[in-house]
Amino acid sequence: MGVERIEMVQLEIPYVHFFETSFGREYSKSCLLLKVFSEGLCGYGEVVAERSPLYSYETTATAWLMLKDVFIPEVLASGSEEPAAFYERTRRLKGHPMARAGLELALWDLAAKKQEISLARLYGGDKQEVLSGVSVGIQDSPAQLLARIEEFLEQGYPRIKIKIKPGWDLRICEEVRSRFPDILLQADANAAYTLDSLSVLKTLDRFQLQMLEQPFSGQDLWDHSRLQQEMQTPICLDESARSVDWVRQAQLMGSCRIINIKVGRVGGAVEARKIHDLCREHDMPVWCGGMLETGVGRAHNVHLASLPGFTLSNDISASSRYFAQDLVEPEFTLTERGTIRVPAGPGIGVEPQEDRITGFALRREAFPA
Repeated sequence: MGVERIEMVQLEIPYVHFFETSFGREYSKSCLLLKVFSEGLCGYGEVVAERSPLYSYETTATAWLMLKDVFIPEVLASGSEEPAAFYERTRRLKGHPMARAGLELALWDLAAKKQEISLARLYGGDKQEVLSGVSVGIQDSPAQLLARIEEFLEQGYPRIKIKIKPGWDLRICEEVRSRFPDILLQADANAAYTLDSLSVLKTLDRFQLQMLEQPFSGQDLWDHSRLQQEMQTPICLDESARSVDWVRQAQLMGSCRIINIKVGRVGGAVEARKIHDLCREHDMPVWCGGMLETGVGRAHNVHLASLPGFTLSNDISASSRYFAQDLVEPEFTLTERGTIRVPAGPGIGVEPQEDRITGFALRREAFPA
């Protein structure tokens, strides 16, 4: 029958604790939800663009505009709800991967619900649980950071990721390693460095990090390849892993040894799965990164991470890590094994709660076919 209507909602949800990276500090989550209706079913997707163009040039405002004027009309005009077809039809359009990913994910959820299978099964995932990890932002003091890490370790998180930036790096890693000598630890720079910081970055080898994530600009592959030659610590690309073509070039150039796959950053699940498959061909580990998603986006991440190539701990944590109350039921919880269960129900396998969505909504709009 095709898509009958699409709804878009802008949300603002407070965090239980501020989150700070080299880009700055955030106290709430700004995002868009997409709802695609067909034959009595609804597919949900989340646009992970933020209010300011810091991680990406996209924002909630630009995503709203592109979805309203370009991507939603394209779906409604085509008469097709097939997510892979949407991917192919929109490849000619430049940019705005987070906006298109949110709509594509809603189409994937709808497709799985129509087949009455989980999204993981539709993708070809082979896991019932995925490895969890927690990302700890920059704090007001080293003591506060150590206390936060202690709290998350007590909750059972098997991997800790800390954010670093110039001036909050070597001393911080030294203190964390001194306090927690045996934990699985990685550092994320969020593109805060340049080659001028080569000596500082090479010193990070002392701390037995699982990886150093995105030290240089998201526009860069070449300087990352030079740095990886100088470092023992594996470099992981995030912002620079923009598409399967960028990842292929990174692999050929030796720019990294690990890839962080974020479905919003690469423009949807079709592209994310292509990156996953390429990395498996070259024995390059991948893991699923996060954008502090609500339960809708978190559910999509969990299903994607069920694919066999996701062998490292993911930035997929419990709902309570970020929100006093998530948008979905059941909320995501950490198992005693330090994992997150893959929902087994149709589609994303969790139920968005419309009263909660309404409570956090700033604006909404409906687009009939």
